[in-house]
Amino acid sequence: MRSTFKVNILISVWLVVLVAGLIPAAAQTAPQESLPSVDKIVEKYVAAVGGKAAIEKLTSRVAKGTFEMDQMPGTATEEIYEKAPNKQLSITDAPNFGMVKRAFNGTVGWQDMPQTGLQDVTGAQLTAMKRYSDFYRDIKLQELYPKMTVKGKEAVNGHDAYVVEATPAEGAAELMYFDVGSGLLVRAQGQAEGPNGTVTIDSTFDDYREVDGIKVPFVIHQSMGDFGFTIRLTEVKHNMPIDDAKFDKPTQ
Repeated sequence: MRSTFKVNILISVWLVVLVAGLIPAAAQTAPQESLPSVDKIVEKYVAAVGGKAAIEKLTSRVAKGTFEMDQMPGTATEEIYEKAPNKQLSITDAPNFGMVKRAFNGTVGWQDMPQTGLQDVTGAQLTAMKRYSDFYRDIKLQELYPKMTVKGKEAVNGHDAYVVEATPAEGAAELMYFDVGSGLLVRAQGQAEGPNGTVTIDSTFDDYREVDGIKVPFVIHQSMGDFGFTIRLTEVKHNMPIDDAKFDKPTQ
Protein backbone atom coordinates (compact mmCIF):
# COMPACT_ATOMS: atom_id res chain seq x y z
CA MET A 1 0.00 0.00 0.00
CA ARG A 2 2.80 2.43 0.92
CA SER A 3 4.59 1.73 -2.37
CA THR A 4 1.42 2.26 -4.42
CA PHE A 5 0.74 5.54 -2.59
CA LYS A 6 4.27 6.73 -3.35
CA VAL A 7 3.88 5.89 -7.04
CA ASN A 8 0.60 7.77 -7.23
CA ILE A 9 2.22 10.84 -5.65
CA LEU A 10 5.08 10.70 -8.14
CA ILE A 11 2.64 10.42 -11.06
CA SER A 12 0.64 13.38 -9.76
CA VAL A 13 3.77 15.51 -9.36
CA TRP A 14 4.91 14.54 -12.85
CA LEU A 15 1.56 15.52 -14.33
CA VAL A 16 1.64 18.91 -12.58
CA VAL A 17 5.16 19.58 -13.88
CA LEU A 18 4.20 18.45 -17.36
CA VAL A 19 1.09 20.64 -17.50
CA ALA A 20 2.97 23.57 -15.99
CA GLY A 21 5.59 23.17 -18.69
CA LEU A 22 3.05 22.94 -21.47
CA ILE A 23 1.05 26.05 -20.52
CA PRO A 24 3.87 28.58 -20.90
CA ALA A 25 5.03 26.79 -24.03
CA ALA A 26 1.57 27.17 -25.59
CA ALA A 27 1.38 30.78 -24.48
CA GLN A 28 4.74 31.51 -26.06
CA THR A 29 3.86 29.94 -29.38
CA ALA A 30 0.33 31.37 -29.66
CA PRO A 31 0.47 34.29 -32.11
CA GLN A 32 -0.73 37.62 -30.76
CA GLU A 33 -3.38 39.30 -32.87
CA SER A 34 -2.17 42.61 -34.25
CA LEU A 35 -4.53 45.55 -34.30
CA PRO A 36 -5.14 47.54 -37.50
CA SER A 37 -3.99 51.14 -37.75
CA VAL A 38 -6.31 54.09 -37.22
CA ASP A 39 -6.04 54.84 -40.95
CA LYS A 40 -7.29 51.35 -41.83
CA ILE A 41 -10.19 51.50 -39.35
CA VAL A 42 -11.33 54.94 -40.52
CA GLU A 43 -10.91 53.95 -44.18
CA LYS A 44 -13.09 50.86 -43.64
CA TYR A 45 -15.67 52.93 -41.78
CA VAL A 46 -16.01 55.47 -44.59
CA ALA A 47 -16.35 52.64 -47.12
CA ALA A 48 -18.92 50.87 -44.92
CA VAL A 49 -21.04 54.02 -44.66
CA GLY A 50 -21.08 54.34 -48.44
CA GLY A 51 -17.85 55.95 -49.50
CA LYS A 52 -16.58 59.51 -49.74
CA ALA A 53 -18.16 60.21 -53.14
CA ALA A 54 -21.63 59.11 -52.02
CA ILE A 55 -21.41 61.15 -48.81
CA GLU A 56 -20.30 64.29 -50.66
CA LYS A 57 -23.33 64.09 -52.97
CA LEU A 58 -25.55 64.88 -50.01
CA THR A 59 -26.24 68.41 -48.79
CA SER A 60 -29.06 67.94 -46.27
CA ARG A 61 -30.90 65.31 -44.24
CA VAL A 62 -34.35 65.24 -42.68
CA ALA A 63 -35.06 62.36 -40.30
CA LYS A 64 -38.27 61.63 -38.42
CA GLY A 65 -39.15 59.03 -35.83
CA THR A 66 -39.94 58.49 -32.17
CA PHE A 67 -38.27 59.33 -28.87
CA GLU A 68 -38.70 57.07 -25.83
CA MET A 69 -37.25 57.64 -22.37
CA ASP A 70 -36.07 54.59 -20.41
CA GLN A 71 -37.60 55.77 -17.14
CA MET A 72 -40.94 57.09 -18.39
CA PRO A 73 -43.84 55.59 -20.34
CA GLY A 74 -45.07 57.16 -23.52
CA THR A 75 -43.61 58.07 -26.88
CA ALA A 76 -42.62 61.48 -28.24
CA THR A 77 -42.10 62.48 -31.86
CA GLU A 78 -38.59 63.23 -33.05
CA GLU A 79 -37.45 65.37 -35.99
CA ILE A 80 -33.82 65.98 -36.94
CA TYR A 81 -32.76 68.52 -39.57
CA GLU A 82 -29.19 68.68 -40.86
CA LYS A 83 -27.71 70.90 -43.53
CA ALA A 84 -24.19 71.28 -44.92
CA PRO A 85 -21.77 72.42 -43.90
CA ASN A 86 -22.58 72.53 -40.18
CA LYS A 87 -26.21 73.20 -39.26
CA GLN A 88 -28.37 70.94 -37.12
CA LEU A 89 -31.73 71.08 -35.33
CA SER A 90 -33.51 68.43 -33.26
CA ILE A 91 -37.13 68.77 -32.16
CA THR A 92 -38.63 66.44 -29.54
CA ASP A 93 -42.34 66.86 -28.90
CA ALA A 94 -43.55 64.93 -25.86
CA PRO A 95 -47.21 64.73 -24.77
CA ASN A 96 -47.85 66.30 -21.35
CA PHE A 97 -44.34 67.80 -21.33
CA GLY A 98 -43.89 70.04 -24.31
CA MET A 99 -41.44 70.67 -27.12
CA VAL A 100 -37.67 70.54 -26.73
CA LYS A 101 -35.49 72.15 -29.40
CA ARG A 102 -31.71 72.10 -29.66
CA ALA A 103 -29.84 73.64 -32.58
CA PHE A 104 -26.60 74.97 -34.04
CA ASN A 105 -26.79 77.41 -36.95
CA GLY A 106 -23.11 77.30 -37.86
CA THR A 107 -22.15 79.92 -35.28
CA VAL A 108 -24.68 80.04 -32.45
CA GLY A 109 -25.89 77.12 -30.36
CA TRP A 110 -29.20 77.29 -28.51
CA GLN A 111 -31.84 75.17 -26.80
CA ASP A 112 -35.44 75.75 -25.82
CA MET A 113 -37.06 73.57 -23.14
CA PRO A 114 -40.33 73.95 -21.22
CA GLN A 115 -38.63 73.91 -17.82
CA THR A 116 -35.81 76.38 -18.61
CA GLY A 117 -36.97 78.36 -21.62
CA LEU A 118 -34.71 79.65 -24.39
CA GLN A 119 -30.99 79.49 -23.60
CA ASP A 120 -27.66 79.87 -25.37
CA VAL A 121 -25.34 76.87 -25.50
CA THR A 122 -21.85 77.97 -24.50
CA GLY A 123 -18.42 76.72 -23.45
CA ALA A 124 -17.55 73.06 -23.83
CA GLN A 125 -21.10 72.17 -24.86
CA LEU A 126 -20.95 74.61 -27.76
CA THR A 127 -17.57 73.24 -28.85
CA ALA A 128 -18.97 69.69 -28.89
CA MET A 129 -22.17 70.83 -30.63
CA LYS A 130 -20.12 72.45 -33.40
CA ARG A 131 -18.10 69.26 -33.88
CA TYR A 132 -21.16 66.98 -34.00
CA SER A 133 -23.03 69.33 -36.34
CA ASP A 134 -20.46 68.92 -39.12
CA PHE A 135 -22.53 67.41 -41.94
CA TYR A 136 -19.50 65.60 -43.39
CA ARG A 137 -18.28 64.36 -40.03
CA ASP A 138 -18.02 60.76 -41.26
CA ILE A 139 -15.29 61.63 -43.77
CA LYS A 140 -13.56 64.21 -41.53
CA LEU A 141 -12.95 62.17 -38.38
CA GLN A 142 -9.17 62.53 -38.48
CA GLU A 143 -9.54 66.27 -39.05
CA LEU A 144 -12.04 66.72 -36.22
CA TYR A 145 -9.96 64.45 -33.96
CA PRO A 146 -6.26 65.18 -34.66
CA LYS A 147 -5.13 62.48 -32.23
CA MET A 148 -6.62 59.00 -32.66
CA THR A 149 -5.20 55.83 -31.07
CA VAL A 150 -6.31 52.20 -31.33
CA LYS A 151 -6.70 51.00 -27.74
CA GLY A 152 -7.82 47.41 -28.22
CA LYS A 153 -10.85 45.29 -28.99
CA GLU A 154 -14.08 44.82 -27.00
CA ALA A 155 -17.45 43.18 -27.52
CA VAL A 156 -20.42 45.40 -28.37
CA ASN A 157 -23.80 43.68 -28.60
CA GLY A 158 -22.13 40.32 -29.04
CA HIS A 159 -19.74 41.43 -31.81
CA ASP A 160 -16.09 42.41 -31.58
CA ALA A 161 -15.30 46.07 -32.10
CA TYR A 162 -12.06 48.00 -32.35
CA VAL A 163 -11.81 50.70 -29.67
CA VAL A 164 -10.35 53.99 -30.84
CA GLU A 165 -9.54 56.83 -28.47
CA ALA A 166 -10.23 60.09 -30.33
CA THR A 167 -9.03 63.42 -28.97
CA PRO A 168 -10.38 66.63 -30.55
CA ALA A 169 -8.44 69.87 -30.79
CA GLU A 170 -10.63 71.17 -27.97
CA GLY A 171 -12.30 69.05 -25.32
CA ALA A 172 -11.87 65.66 -23.67
CA ALA A 173 -11.01 62.43 -25.47
CA GLU A 174 -13.82 60.18 -26.67
CA LEU A 175 -14.02 56.47 -27.34
CA MET A 176 -15.33 55.14 -30.65
CA TYR A 177 -16.17 51.48 -31.24
CA PHE A 178 -16.01 50.21 -34.83
CA ASP A 179 -17.47 46.79 -35.60
CA VAL A 180 -14.67 44.44 -36.71
CA GLY A 181 -16.82 42.78 -39.36
CA SER A 182 -18.91 45.60 -40.83
CA GLY A 183 -16.58 48.49 -40.07
CA LEU A 184 -19.52 50.60 -38.87
CA LEU A 185 -19.53 52.77 -35.75
CA VAL A 186 -21.61 50.88 -33.18
CA ARG A 187 -20.83 52.72 -29.96
CA ALA A 188 -19.37 55.99 -28.70
CA GLN A 189 -18.50 57.32 -25.27
CA GLY A 190 -17.76 60.87 -24.25
CA GLN A 191 -18.14 63.35 -21.42
CA ALA A 192 -20.31 66.42 -21.01
CA GLU A 193 -20.89 69.02 -18.34
CA GLY A 194 -24.30 68.65 -16.71
CA PRO A 195 -26.06 70.53 -13.90
CA ASN A 196 -24.40 68.25 -11.33
CA GLY A 197 -20.96 68.09 -12.91
CA THR A 198 -19.30 65.94 -15.55
CA VAL A 199 -21.31 63.00 -16.84
CA THR A 200 -20.39 60.16 -19.20
CA ILE A 201 -22.51 59.87 -22.32
CA ASP A 202 -22.77 56.37 -23.76
CA SER A 203 -24.33 56.04 -27.23
CA THR A 204 -25.03 52.95 -29.31
CA PHE A 205 -25.96 52.84 -33.01
CA ASP A 206 -27.95 49.97 -34.46
CA ASP A 207 -30.19 48.90 -37.35
CA TYR A 208 -28.14 50.52 -40.10
CA ARG A 209 -30.12 50.91 -43.33
CA GLU A 210 -29.05 52.16 -46.74
CA VAL A 211 -30.68 55.42 -47.81
CA ASP A 212 -29.58 57.15 -51.02
CA GLY A 213 -26.33 55.22 -51.15
CA ILE A 214 -25.23 55.67 -47.54
CA LYS A 215 -25.94 53.74 -44.36
CA VAL A 216 -27.79 55.44 -41.50
CA PRO A 217 -28.40 54.03 -37.99
CA PHE A 218 -32.17 53.89 -37.49
CA VAL A 219 -31.91 53.08 -33.76
CA ILE A 220 -29.84 55.28 -31.44
CA HIS A 221 -29.73 54.75 -27.69
CA GLN A 222 -28.05 57.21 -25.36
CA SER A 223 -27.55 57.07 -21.61
CA MET A 224 -26.18 59.61 -19.13
CA GLY A 225 -26.06 58.19 -15.63
CA ASP A 226 -29.58 57.22 -14.63
CA PHE A 227 -31.12 58.96 -17.64
CA GLY A 228 -31.48 57.22 -21.00
CA PHE A 229 -33.50 57.43 -24.18
CA THR A 230 -33.93 55.71 -27.55
CA ILE A 231 -34.54 57.34 -30.91
CA ARG A 232 -36.12 55.09 -33.56
CA LEU A 233 -36.19 56.62 -37.01
CA THR A 234 -39.06 55.84 -39.36
CA GLU A 235 -37.91 57.85 -42.38
CA VAL A 236 -34.78 59.56 -43.67
CA LYS A 237 -34.66 61.85 -46.70
CA HIS A 238 -31.65 63.54 -48.25
CA ASN A 239 -31.11 66.72 -50.26
CA MET A 240 -34.36 68.24 -49.05
CA PRO A 241 -34.60 72.05 -49.20
CA ILE A 242 -34.21 73.53 -45.69
CA ASP A 243 -34.29 77.26 -45.05
CA ASP A 244 -31.23 78.44 -43.09
CA ALA A 245 -33.55 80.44 -40.84
CA LYS A 246 -34.88 77.17 -39.40
CA PHE A 247 -31.64 76.77 -37.43
CA ASP A 248 -31.50 80.32 -36.07
CA LYS A 249 -32.24 81.14 -32.45
CA PRO A 250 -35.82 82.42 -32.04
CA THR A 251 -36.26 86.04 -31.07
CA GLN A 252 -37.88 86.48 -27.69
